[in-house]
Amino acid sequence: MKIAIVEDSFAIAGSFVISGRGDAKPWVRTEAAVLTVHIERDGITGRGECTPYPRYNETLESSTAEIRAIEPKLQAGITRQDLLSAMRAGAARNAVDCALWDWEAKATGKRVWDLAGLPAPEPVLTAFTLSLGSPEDMQQAASENAHRPLLKIKLGGEGDIERLRAVRAGAPHARIVIDANEGWTIDTYREMAALLPGLGVEMVEQPLPAANDCDLAGTDRPLPVCADESCHDRASLPGLTGRYDMINIKLDKTGGLTEALALRAAAETAGYGVMVGCMMGSSLAIAPAQIVAQGASVVDLDPPLLLAEDREAPLTFDEAGVHPPSRALWG
Repeated sequence: MKIAIVEDSFAIAGSFVISGRGDAKPWVRTEAAVLTVHIERDGITGRGECTPYPRYNETLESSTAEIRAIEPKLQAGITRQDLLSAMRAGAARNAVDCALWDWEAKATGKRVWDLAGLPAPEPVLTAFTLSLGSPEDMQQAASENAHRPLLKIKLGGEGDIERLRAVRAGAPHARIVIDANEGWTIDTYREMAALLPGLGVEMVEQPLPAANDCDLAGTDRPLPVCADESCHDRASLPGLTGRYDMINIKLDKTGGLTEALALRAAAETAGYGVMVGCMMGSSLAIAPAQIVAQGASVVDLDPPLLLAEDREAPLTFDEAGVHPPSRALWG
């Protein structure tokens, strides 16, 4: 077996801005810096992509080191199930897990969904994300994307209600979900929650820092609240009781498709609604998430639409949403 770990970068069209959380400055990104893992055996190469996330103390270098540390077990033929205990949930495991899925699909001539015992996926409607900015800039962005049926609005700072009103004015008919990116206090949440339904907002994602989300327990939630940073894998679920109504499944948090599918099943059994999201990455990263997203209440898999460049054989996006990957891309 040969294992290659490559640092790739994909330019973002313009820039992408999210809340810096609390008093921190907003986080501005102009590129998607990712790791691509290539696993070759018997002349067949499987690929997986991950986006290490500083919020979880991940870097390109630390994730590379995690993958190199597991290389002897990969050489020995470790299974995806054993990988769950051999590596922590996170970006590095995601790239390895998805590369193993891709390799098996190519080796057997089957598609990944067949290997997983799932129906063939269909296109899924994805949100289009408007990054954090001034009310004027966000209204302009909303107006330019008013034709899209679902907008996801990045908030998380002073002036959020003005931003949201500006977006609604720019896109009066679009469905709206919002992501505060841990940027609010409980008092801000209560103030905003009273106003959001009147602006047609359908869901709010991670309003409080994960370390403080106990404040949500016992607080009225007039519209669904979705856990993002507070939910990584199945081990997260018990701590969400009474605080959240939905969870956001991201493969870079779950540590791959294997755990993502298991988390979705466990969350639905526990009564949570499901959102499927992602970090900023290329079509190769979004391809396995498209499978998890089948039938999800909210899908947020738009990064390829935000990039100025993408992989060869990229995912197809049209009025039906994001389509399943071709064999040339993944799975």
